[in-house]
Amino acid sequence: MPEFLPTAPYRGTRDFLPAEMSVRTQVFGKLYEVIERYGFQRYDGPILEPAEIYEAKSGEEIANQQLYTLTDRGGRRLALRPEMTPSVARMIAGNAGALQFPVRWYSHPNCHRYERPQRGRVREHWQINVDIFGSTSPNTEIEIFELIHDMLSGLGASEDMFVVRANDRNLLSSALTDVVGVTEQQLPEVFALVDRWEKYERDKLAASAEEIGLSGKQFDKLGEVLTAGTALLDELPEHVKESSNLVKVLGSSAADLVRFEPMIVRGLAYYTSTVFEVFDTSPENNRALFGGGAYSDLASMFTSQQIPGFGFGMGDVTLMDFLGTHDLLPKPKAEVDVVVIPVTEDLGDAARTVATALRRSGVRTSVPLEFRKLGKELTRADKAGARVVVIVGREDWDAGSVTVRSLATRDQRVVTVDSAPSTVAELLAD
Repeated sequence: MPEFLPTAPYRGTRDFLPAEMSVRTQVFGKLYEVIERYGFQRYDGPILEPAEIYEAKSGEEIANQQLYTLTDRGGRRLALRPEMTPSVARMIAGNAGALQFPVRWYSHPNCHRYERPQRGRVREHWQINVDIFGSTSPNTEIEIFELIHDMLSGLGASEDMFVVRANDRNLLSSALTDVVGVTEQQLPEVFALVDRWEKYERDKLAASAEEIGLSGKQFDKLGEVLTAGTALLDELPEHVKESSNLVKVLGSSAADLVRFEPMIVRGLAYYTSTVFEVFDTSPENNRALFGGGAYSDLASMFTSQQIPGFGFGMGDVTLMDFLGTHDLLPKPKAEVDVVVIPVTEDLGDAARTVATALRRSGVRTSVPLEFRKLGKELTRADKAGARVVVIVGREDWDAGSVTVRSLATRDQRVVTVDSAPSTVAELLAD
């Protein structure tokens, strides 16, 4: 017996058969439309980058545990991109002299991380990245928050299905040092603890706090700070609040777009002030869907020019989980709209002539590749989801006509070949 290679994809990656690909194409197409209505332009970049750009900016977890690396024949150490932000920072820095800032860019790359596959996490995912570069105005953040709401609304989500939870790392740093009494040296470890706050039991959090060097009183105060909401702002110094774009957003007409949550910190090392995560509010899928934030100088690896940015990455796995949870996934499109069927094999050229006219009118049309009896082809057309068939018979064709039949209503008409596209369009519109 021959030994065949496995047909399953590599663990943590996925095959997308046509029906699922149809759903994904519809979802992403709607998102592209909304994004481009805001004036964003699409870009792309290489899937391979020097490994050091991720080790410098993507955070310890990605750099040390999740990076797929390789060494090429020239001895260069490369990595499959785990995210797009360092790549776009390189691109922005390399072309800064030719760009008119601020710029609005978006992309939809596939990314790779060596993670344990589970619900919401795989090893290869597709992520829509949306960023504004070159502005520190609070209007930048307002626009991104507006865009997020419009993107999810464009997929059919109502405002009660999700919430944008936002924080400012500088506000949290002030709260930790001025209110909780955390030292500057303890801040990185406490930030990591805050990032785990909703994921672990209180006893485990308390043990971690003790290892960091926090007292029981400080741990209790930390819990109060993280759940204080906007009341926390009253305890912070004015100069800290005045420098926060998020505070300005909360004081504007856009305040209802976000909810201030002191425990949102995000793990990536390049965020410097505002950070946010979009959460599903359904009890069946109560988790973060995607997130982003502000970075004051991400391009510093590539240029001395300071280029701030604000944006987010929306992964396909959690997005599809969200749409499935709320019954918002579109139905797969049919294979074709119309099938042109020759009654006899010698009418194959005639059928292709009719199909060409239909395709040029914008109708998705197929012709059987192998000749079969009319009844079998009608059955195949119905299973393929076709709504109309055009039957090319000898007598009709010799008379300059074809038979157009609706598979939904069984309405059938004999029409001239030239009028077939308009007749088909009429039946498809019913």
